[in-house]
Amino acid sequence: MASTQPLQAESQIRLLTRLAANITSVVRGQDGAVRLLLAALAAGGHVLIEDVPGTGKTTLAKVLARSLDVEFQRIQCTPDLLPADILGVSIFNQKSQEFEFHPGPVFCNVLLADEINRATPRTQSALLEAMAERQVSIDRLTRPLAGLFFVIATQNPIEFEGTYPLPEAQMDRFAMRFTLGYVDQEREIAILTAHQQADPVAGIQRVATQVELESLQQAVRGQAVSESLKKYIVTLVEATREAQGVRIGASPRASLALMKCAQALALIDGLDFVLPDHIHELAVPVLAHRLMLDREARFSGLTAEHIITGVLEQVRSPA
Repeated sequence: MASTQPLQAESQIRLLTRLAANITSVVRGQDGAVRLLLAALAAGGHVLIEDVPGTGKTTLAKVLARSLDVEFQRIQCTPDLLPADILGVSIFNQKSQEFEFHPGPVFCNVLLADEINRATPRTQSALLEAMAERQVSIDRLTRPLAGLFFVIATQNPIEFEGTYPLPEAQMDRFAMRFTLGYVDQEREIAILTAHQQADPVAGIQRVATQVELESLQQAVRGQAVSESLKKYIVTLVEATREAQGVRIGASPRASLALMKCAQALALIDGLDFVLPDHIHELAVPVLAHRLMLDREARFSGLTAEHIITGVLEQVRSPA
């Protein structure tokens, strides 16, 4: 029995390698973002990609979805989008004289919520239960979602006309938030070449099945986390609650997300245990978006990223 464990781990690593190669063949120069995206997927969390238009947020999500042999749905968020447009609606059938439920796009495996901050708070809240509990409540009935349910949301952080900032409760549902940024000149030229003849996204092959992904998420849960690292994670999160300029720090949900994503990174790196370096790499994308700063801190130019960086410097890492 023990001899099968390394073989299982090797198959998971090969799966992650195939996915990464598939994505980076189209999304050039974003290896760090791809690594975080795959870690969130393997950990069973959701991601918020925040950046200016044209940096590849939607393309990254679409390439991942095309790489998976699962059901994918996309929602283009607008101010007139209703909760029923996401969750579904019951329609009366004249023939059967009964109401029939027509599921919305949330009943899928991978959901892309594009420009999520353009949806109204009422519509944004429709995703809360789905993201947190893998279920939705409609017409007094609780309907379970797929066992594999992964939300990728995008938003533009600099355009505020006609947008509705995500509330803290919604932000806390995302395991990670990260940006893409601009690539260097060489990689941007490679992007032009790749798009010169055809859309490279259309040529993406499916390289992972739902069964393989569920097995991957199960393997992540088996990654060892020492007691000293668990204490380190909790100490870091506690420090965010006491940091100067912070009105509300990270919650226990943040501690759990940090541990799970670190387990996923360890597997990506071919290890069967988590290292302090994995915690350091994930601290900003997992914790920063969960902090609420006070007014003085915001006006002084202090950011949540700066606070997390300071906390990492203050809290001693286990050997």
